[in-house]
Amino acid sequence: MDMSTPVGLSGQLALARRLETIASNVANAGTAGYKAEAVTFATVVSKTEPFVTSFAFDGGPHVDMAGGAFKQTGNPLDVAVRGKGFLAIATPQGTAYTRDGRMQMLPTGDIVTLEGHPVLDAGGAPLTVDPDGGTPEIANDGTLRQKGRTIGALGLFDIDLSKGYGRYENSALLPTAPATPIDDFTQNGIVQGFTEESNVNPVIEMTRLIAVQRAFEAMSASLEQRDQALRDTIQGLGARSG
Repeated sequence: MDMSTPVGLSGQLALARRLETIASNVANAGTAGYKAEAVTFATVVSKTEPFVTSFAFDGGPHVDMAGGAFKQTGNPLDVAVRGKGFLAIATPQGTAYTRDGRMQMLPTGDIVTLEGHPVLDAGGAPLTVDPDGGTPEIANDGTLRQKGRTIGALGLFDIDLSKGYGRYENSALLPTAPATPIDDFTQNGIVQGFTEESNVNPVIEMTRLIAVQRAFEAMSASLEQRDQALRDTIQGLGARSG
């Protein structure tokens, strides 16, 4: 059995998945708190007689957890997360975790994202401050104070994406596994008045995009040549039998 076409198609499917992730990364290069996505590839070996055949397999996406650059905004309701933590927000799809720390205070005192999603405290409840208490001060451990009085704390969580995840509004993540509250603020913490930029390097991603496109085109050309050779063979055999 000729396995060249199935093997080639498996490679094309894997490259197409990689193209999707690169395109998404490039599109979100300017999205605050966005973590770049990549695809892990693996090889599936099939013991198709009489040969052993190796197929390219899309082993699934994974997130690059490297930190993005911090940008100072001077807005006291902007925060950047230092270390491995994520902020928690309530969404229609459940609790999502994000590094986009751009927040706003509603007239009711509720702290929400720019899209209006409630920001959660360390216990997973919506965070609320005194709307007449002035600008809150946010400490390294996420504690919020107004006029010297502690009024709450931003939740900071560690997430495990190894068991699967989804995305929500580009920068937020929806892990399948439960998140773990962070209580060690020596390497992790909150920086007030800053935001974290995307960790996507547009130049590197564009270079990868070109390389993957060329590989895809080369594989397509190879399959076309294989199909043409097969057609020529069939036509030749047909002419002889005639």
